[in-house]
Formats: sequence, C-alpha cells, structure tokens
Amino acid sequence: MWATNLKVLGVVLGTLALYTLIANKIPQVQSEVPRALTLSADVTPEQLVQAGEQVFTGIGGCTTCHGLGTRAPNLLTDEKGQGPIGARCGKRESGKDCKSYLHEALVQPGAFVVPGYEPIMPDMSRTLSPQQIWAVIAYLEAQGGSVTVTASDIPAASSSAGAAGPGVAGGSTDPTAILRGAGCLGCHKLGSEGAAVGPDLTHVGARLNAAGIREAILLPDAKISRGFENFAGIMPKTFGDQLTANQLEAVVRFLAARK
Repeated sequence: MWATNLKVLGVVLGTLALYTLIANKIPQVQSEVPRALTLSADVTPEQLVQAGEQVFTGIGGCTTCHGLGTRAPNLLTDEKGQGPIGARCGKRESGKDCKSYLHEALVQPGAFVVPGYEPIMPDMSRTLSPQQIWAVIAYLEAQGGSVTVTASDIPAASSSAGAAGPGVAGGSTDPTAILRGAGCLGCHKLGSEGAAVGPDLTHVGARLNAAGIREAILLPDAKISRGFENFAGIMPKTFGDQLTANQLEAVVRFLAARK
C-alpha cells in the first residue's frame, strides 16, 4: 500500500517538475508598450546622450539596420567618406539643421530617403515616446557632432514619469498593420509587399507552426532559416518589449494561417 502511494507520489512530483521546466523555457512576453524615459527639466546633454544610447542599442532596435551600411546608412562610423552621422546630418537636406533632419528621419522617414537606400525605415513615433526619440537624436548628434537637443525640445505632455508611446501601429491588433508598423516588411516579403532580405512570410505557416513563429519573433537567433546564415543577428530582439501580448499573438495566428 505504502509502496504504491510512494510510486504515485513520485510520478506526480516528476510530472510537476517536468512541466515547471518546460514553462521556464517559454519566453515571457511583456504586455505593455515601452516606458518613457524620466528626464528632468535640467537634464544635461551628457544624460540625454547616455539615455539615447540605451534606446538606440536596445528597445529602438536601430542597430539592426544602421550598423551595417548596407540596407540603411551606417550611423556610428564613417558613411562613404562623410564621417559619422553627427558630422553629416546637417548637410542632408537644404534648410534643415542636424536636429531637425534627425527628428524628421525618425518620425517622417519617407520625407527624405538617402540616395542609394530603400524607404524601409518605420515611423519610430509608433513605438518610442517623444523623450526616447529626442534622446536618440542627442546620441546621434554626439557621433562626430555637437549635441543641440535640450529639455525644451521635449513636449511638456511627455515629461512626466510613466508616459509611454502609443506602441506599434498605435496599439492596433490588426496583424498587417503591426507588420508594417514594426518595420517587418522592410526585410520580409508578404505577398507582393515588402523586401526580400529575410525569409518570405507569404507562406510561412507551411514551414513553421505557431510555436515556431513565436520563437522566431522573440528569439530570432535561436534557429536561422537555411540560406540566411549570413544574416544571423540582424533581426531585432526587441519585439517582446515593443509588442503587447495581444499584438504578438495576433501576428502569430495570422502568419501561422498562411499556408
């Protein structure tokens, strides 16, 4: 009797341990949009640059395209003999100083496209707060130039702690709007839309199930599609922060159904 009970208890405990291990392997998805920075009215240029670097290399996902100089201009080092972005940003558009040009490039990227590159840059105001955007501008100005961004550039409405941007596609759960807003079609084809840099998503559901698609979004380097080994590390690893849980699942279901 006791031996039987012990065996049952052992099976139960083993099963619980197994499912606990599996649960801990599943990526945890944040359900809120990126939080705004907390910048005081007397924020210094150095503080802005430091905050901007964190956004640029982290939640902004900027290094995905702007660190190579192939799909988008290289912003941190020399670009075709013109120096880093801080040294050339004031020469891009006639009548626009560096700060104005960089702000336009982030929130109205289609207004001016650098010759030789495709218009694949997404509107970053969909995923970043005004404070995050201005901090990135300060960081980019510091790359070979002078920082002219000040606290007065940041809208008063976004100065309070805890304010946040509207999120990808304004928080919409329309999967095509999310794919466009997150910049996915800058690298992936979806039907006749998009670019053929990464794997084609038109019939991705025939290759991957929902779990595989979710992993590819959250942990893009976990498995590299055959033929795209040279692009390992290119896809942003920030979509778990940029997308709400509902947005992520809407995209996963939509792509999994594309057989």
